[in-house]
Amino acid sequence: MASTFLTRTVSGSDSTYTYKRNTVSVWLKRSGLGNACFFEGWYSNAFATQVYFLSSGELVLNAASSTAGSAFQIQTNKKFRDVNSWYNIVISIDTTDVTSADRCKIYVNGVRETSFSSASYPNQNASVQWSGTGNTQFVGRRESGGAGLYYDGAMSYLAYIDGTAELPTIFGETDTTTGQWKIKTDITPSVAWGNFGFLILKNGNSLTDESTNTNNFTLGGGTLTNTLDCPSNVFATLNALAKPGTGNLPSFGNGNTHYNKTATGAGNNSMIVATLGATTGKFYYEYKMNDSNAFIAGISTLDNTYYDANGGSMNTASGVGVAYQSSGNKIINGTSTSYGNSYGSGNIIGVAFDLVNNFIYFSKDGVWQNSGDPTSGSSGTGGIGIATTGITYSPFAQNNGYNSPSSVYYNFGNGYFGTTAVTSAGTAGSTPGVFEYDVPSGYEPLTTKGLNA
Repeated sequence: MASTFLTRTVSGSDSTYTYKRNTVSVWLKRSGLGNACFFEGWYSNAFATQVYFLSSGELVLNAASSTAGSAFQIQTNKKFRDVNSWYNIVISIDTTDVTSADRCKIYVNGVRETSFSSASYPNQNASVQWSGTGNTQFVGRRESGGAGLYYDGAMSYLAYIDGTAELPTIFGETDTTTGQWKIKTDITPSVAWGNFGFLILKNGNSLTDESTNTNNFTLGGGTLTNTLDCPSNVFATLNALAKPGTGNLPSFGNGNTHYNKTATGAGNNSMIVATLGATTGKFYYEYKMNDSNAFIAGISTLDNTYYDANGGSMNTASGVGVAYQSSGNKIINGTSTSYGNSYGSGNIIGVAFDLVNNFIYFSKDGVWQNSGDPTSGSSGTGGIGIATTGITYSPFAQNNGYNSPSSVYYNFGNGYFGTTAVTSAGTAGSTPGVFEYDVPSGYEPLTTKGLNA
């Protein structure tokens, strides 16, 4: 979350080469795309090392120091704006290297970054201090220059090593089947941590150091929640980069699962799709209303679908979309007709879409509307027929009316509506996922593993 951060005060004896050689590795998935610092070692505004994203997406490694020759800054040309993928970022520092550009190396998903918009490097044998007795380390926020630049997103396997400059192959490896960079979950045997080294967020949201040290962190502010979303199984979220067919973008929170549309008036009718879509398979997700304002949700194509309140239709480039309105009506490719019960604040809507038999089903608080049976297969009992040939469908959210703000929480299987865990935790599909109500047999959460189930 955007106001959450972790902290610890460093104490103890320095390791050999602590300030000349050190490594930071983290796996992270961004949600908010503003200025965001995810790790800083701070002593004073003139004595700090930090790594952060700019609002334009570039990655910056920056050090200010009262020690001569140690201040530097490196900024990538690459922009990190993918809100659907995990990045493994490794920063390896060795100021003893005779080559200036090799004193600070940045790797992303195992590949060294070499294209920079600006780059300066510390002098040979200079101290670059992430740690040191009396320093404070921050995760998810900076202190230097004034507290702020909160990181918004998920984070896992944050490792700091003092005394050695490590390669990214310590933390990840290339999958021989997919060719993609994947996490190594057991790195401790390969690492000499040094006195100030640590490994946190290895097991969910645990702040306990799981290196060979006991350098634990504490929650400095905000709310820390666990997520099943991980580098090996990416969950769908609402896509903060999606462009609506009309109007302004809503704001997002809680890892891009909170849809919050406050603007009203003509031109403020915004539809947002999820980050994952499917052409075949059976999938389930839920959303919970946080108010009783007009709203629609369902599945649609990835072509800037939007609902036109003035024209009373769902508009798509391909003319394909199915939705359940808070009024109780259904919308099929622009036509609104009677369907089920109305819904409002506190109600949880389940969405089961079968792209094998070409039907979609909606439930309200666990009761399938129109006497629907998502397990009925080709008969489609109570289901709404959908076209599937060559079509990629994605969940979507949309306020229903220019003058209707909406606040809605989505659960794609992480087990939370906002920061509140589900209360009942029904049965799930074969891939990991936690929902309020039972997932119909044969359906999966919309995740990378679920897409391949």
